[in-house]
Amino acid sequence: MEFRLLGAVSVATEAGVLPLGPAKRRSLLAALLLRPNHPVPVDQLTAALWDQEPPARSRGVIQGHVSRLRVLLAGAEADMYGVELVTQGTAYVLRMPESLLDAHRFEELVTLARGQRAPADAVAMYQEALSLWQGPALTGAYPSQSLQAAAQALEELRLATVESLAGAYGRMGEHARAAAVLRAEAGAHPLRESLSAALMRALQRAGRRTEALDWFHRTRRLLADELGVDPGRELADAYALALRGAEEGGEDEAEEAGAGGSGLNGRRRHDAVDGSTVAAPPAAAAPAAVSATIDLLPRMPRGFHGRAGELTALSRAAAGEAPVCLVTGPAGVGKTALVTHWAHRNRDRFPGGLLYADLRGFSETGEPALLEVLREFLLALGVAPRRIPESAGAASALFRSLCAARQLLVVLDNARASEQVRELLPGGARCVTVVTSRYRLRGLIASDAARPVPVDVLEPEDSTALLAAVLGTERVLAEEVAARRLAELCGGLPLALRVAAARLADQPEAQLSAMCAELSDESRRLSLLDVEDTSVRAALRLTVRRLPADAARQFAHLGRHPGRYVDRYAAAALADTDPATAEAALDKLTAAHLVVRSGPDRWTLHDLVRLYAHDLDAGAEALPRVLDQMVATALAAADAAEPGDESCFALPADFRAPRATREFADRDQAMAWYEAERDDLTLAAAAADSAGLHGRTWRIILGMWPQIVWRVRDGWTPLLRTALEAARADGDPRAESRVLALLGWVLTEEGRVDEALVHLEAAPVLAARARDTRGEATALINLSLAQAALGSPDEAAEGCALAAELAHSVGDRHTERLALCHLARHRLDAREWQAAHETAVAALDLEGPAEASVAARVLLLTAIGEALLGMGDEREGIRRLENAALEAETCGYDDGAVRALGALLRVSADAGLQARYDTAMVRLMSRT
Repeated sequence: MEFRLLGAVSVATEAGVLPLGPAKRRSLLAALLLRPNHPVPVDQLTAALWDQEPPARSRGVIQGHVSRLRVLLAGAEADMYGVELVTQGTAYVLRMPESLLDAHRFEELVTLARGQRAPADAVAMYQEALSLWQGPALTGAYPSQSLQAAAQALEELRLATVESLAGAYGRMGEHARAAAVLRAEAGAHPLRESLSAALMRALQRAGRRTEALDWFHRTRRLLADELGVDPGRELADAYALALRGAEEGGEDEAEEAGAGGSGLNGRRRHDAVDGSTVAAPPAAAAPAAVSATIDLLPRMPRGFHGRAGELTALSRAAAGEAPVCLVTGPAGVGKTALVTHWAHRNRDRFPGGLLYADLRGFSETGEPALLEVLREFLLALGVAPRRIPESAGAASALFRSLCAARQLLVVLDNARASEQVRELLPGGARCVTVVTSRYRLRGLIASDAARPVPVDVLEPEDSTALLAAVLGTERVLAEEVAARRLAELCGGLPLALRVAAARLADQPEAQLSAMCAELSDESRRLSLLDVEDTSVRAALRLTVRRLPADAARQFAHLGRHPGRYVDRYAAAALADTDPATAEAALDKLTAAHLVVRSGPDRWTLHDLVRLYAHDLDAGAEALPRVLDQMVATALAAADAAEPGDESCFALPADFRAPRATREFADRDQAMAWYEAERDDLTLAAAAADSAGLHGRTWRIILGMWPQIVWRVRDGWTPLLRTALEAARADGDPRAESRVLALLGWVLTEEGRVDEALVHLEAAPVLAARARDTRGEATALINLSLAQAALGSPDEAAEGCALAAELAHSVGDRHTERLALCHLARHRLDAREWQAAHETAVAALDLEGPAEASVAARVLLLTAIGEALLGMGDEREGIRRLENAALEAETCGYDDGAVRALGALLRVSADAGLQARYDTAMVRLMSRT
């Protein structure tokens, strides 16, 4: 869980970003996050939410927003992270570990960076700190004076950090990079003199004196035109430095003159772009240490960009006594480039030498023998060829003894297994070993305390920067949208990005958008990401080739899954095995970075990996098997969410029963499954439809009916039209009538009543023809809603009464209760208070309150409360409505909460009620 202020005010969880809702709620959260673990009085929160005179019900609005935030945090299981929003007198406190707040981590990283002795380490930490920024601070919050002041203070910290980053680049001698960092910010903040002065110094030291002078004159004119002032001392000094540097021929001489000292003892020189100074070394100082003579590293990778977080993590993992760093990630993610870049940048830390070996664990050329690798290392360490032992064990012992007194780096690239690595570990306490692998190598973690450094795909900004490194910045900026789309199609995988860029570089006139159009065709994408000896498909093939047989078989079948996520039950159905076996195979695939565990019993594949798996031979029955597993699971979820005497459909005659199906203990579990699997169920229905498996198509969709009822305004119409076409193609009138009834009800709720009526009038006729009495009763109930909406309450009541009789005749108490519930509503609309009250009470008592679903209970309690108000019993009516509202809010039934609270507001002007109503309405409308 992460709380964000550096950009849009948001809360990120493993399941995604929480839907915070309106700007006022974001403002309240921002005000609490600006003072975590401290009481924030209501008057301060009021100032954050309103600039002018707050409304009379402001306290109630704040209470409503706090209540909604508590619900959101509880739903995200924030208490597991130590997060709690509590009331303390007339104030609120957001208790939380401050490490969950991006602004806190930003300041912590900046503080750590300032304490680094090595400029390269400082650069990495400054970059990681700045990478936390995702836009202007407190975006999305209400722009009150207090929050704007806080946002400006955070922005000042960011700009100061940019200047410090440039200073660290300067200390590394990378003045051009310092200038590049500063130019963007100086252009965005042209009146900030410290930025312009730092940029001028960086340009001067990079040998770009003319640009430095031009920037001064540009800034001087802006200061005069905008503020009517002359440049300050810092900017004037930078200008003088640029002039003297050119005239006197030396940077040190110019800065000596500007420092106010004389002679060697008084001499100071600028050593940082941000203006900090250090004592100059005496003239007789010894030259800097030369690079280690032992250097087996590959060349510095070209076009390397980003990875500040991973570089910092690798530096931290490399600290301590004889550390073993384990850099892992999928094929093509850039592990070797990352480690090689880090090794070159930190070469001064290893005066004893830099050793490198490609263990070729995923190569078609085969792995090198252990003795072969040790021989290369021993020769590099100065051992004469005739003194190298002939056995691997003896050579390994000699290698460890030679390393004992040295401070060296050993890079073991592309390891397949832990046993490949162990005999190559150096013996010195000051030695650092870095291992890269596509596997997690848990054995190395267990035996040698290897410290994992995971490497994932690139973020969009770093992806487009990598494209720019190959294609040129101008070409990428000319098609910014296409560049981001290209990065998305490559899934942020550096190997894929480099191949795509190589194709474009070979065609200077080709447009990035044309490449995007080609890559959008999934059937061609992998073949397009293939140039000469570099190919995404080849990299994946070599990974899969190393898999155990059971994991390779499971991987091939995963390519037939129609959705984005898979659980052990779906994986088992795909491979025609049991869930335990499937989970064991998924664990091996996770260790090989071919699948990613996204949650408990939930895995996913990178898009390019999915396409590769889809091309493997898995047999024609994998898709039908997993579709039947989804049908069975949806049926089990529907039975748990809305228990009744009859399932919503029968299984098809050719149903392939899975070896195991997920079980649901109660309604909450079932509804949580629906929420998590909605997108994948939709994709499964589409896959079934494309394959002509019409009986599976409508069953998967109809099996989602409890969620459709619960979230009726979530745009279900296109999906239900697909189900209707499939039911007709399947020649099943019973299914057709049930889909028509559900589709008609959804259209009615969407306000498309005339369109709904066509479907609803046909549904009970079809159901009667199919001798589906329960379906006929449900269709009559849904038809009554459309009739009532068109102004025919008597006709609607008559239909509901008939539906209740039909349901009673077949012992379907669930549908009978539903019919009575709607009959009570129609009688309320006709102002028949006593009849409405009797009908609602009869429905609620039909099988006892505990037997009714939450939605039914809420609607019936609301109807009873409204009837009591109409009969003049205001006290009892309000009590019943309050109970209905609380039950709806507790379970997240927003439609029911709006109805109950709306009825209460007709007899009360309480600000707290209004805030609760507004909160429920916002949530309801946000899904419309």
